[in-house]
Amino acid sequence: MIKKEKNLAVICARAGSKGIPNKNIRIFHGKPLIAHAILQAKRSGFFDRVIVDTENPEIAKIAKKFGAEISFRPASLASDTAQINDVFLSLIRKLRDEENYHPDVITLLQPPSPLREIEDIKKCYELMKNPKIKSVCTVCETHPRFYQISKKGKLVLINQPKKENANRQAWPKGYILNGCMVYMIRTEEFLKTKKFVNENTHGVICPRWRSIDLDHPEDWIMAELVYANKKKIEQKLKRFE
Repeated sequence: MIKKEKNLAVICARAGSKGIPNKNIRIFHGKPLIAHAILQAKRSGFFDRVIVDTENPEIAKIAKKFGAEISFRPASLASDTAQINDVFLSLIRKLRDEENYHPDVITLLQPPSPLREIEDIKKCYELMKNPKIKSVCTVCETHPRFYQISKKGKLVLINQPKKENANRQAWPKGYILNGCMVYMIRTEEFLKTKKFVNENTHGVICPRWRSIDLDHPEDWIMAELVYANKKKIEQKLKRFE
């Protein structure tokens, strides 16, 4: 008999967002932002458990209303400087020690990605059916040249190729993590590497127009406009095919 894998979806949502106050429970198109992630996880049908990890009772109350389980993280992991990897390690150990629950695959769905679609989760899930694939995450295409600014204010090209070429088409395509839409990893891989994205991670490409991460008020406004006009955008994009 083939053992059915246990797939855990985790939505991390602490209070105290500085860029957008009360971001995780702020109303986005009729529902608290966190509700969109919870409903996507539950409606996808891929997860046997959907847990919201938080330190805030108000977030927990809203998350529970929309059907998520709640796990309260330690106060030491609720600060601005707390690392998401440490939060996950704490949660995995808690589930193991208190509930004898050992998920085979864990998926991180961040609330600030309301333009994520269930199809994005499905594409990651389909890749993970291959036992040789240990980790996947969503990405979107970006400009192939990546610059940083030095302390003196000068532009520094980080990914300088061996041969300089001004034509964008001559460069390899560049990709960025697209607002934490979907991170999916085998638990044993996460426990070994202590991070979601490592040298074994495969990328699932998502459209750039949906890859908006809500960090600043302008991100929120743009995401609202895009969300309200998704069907129109999809129809207009078909004209370019």
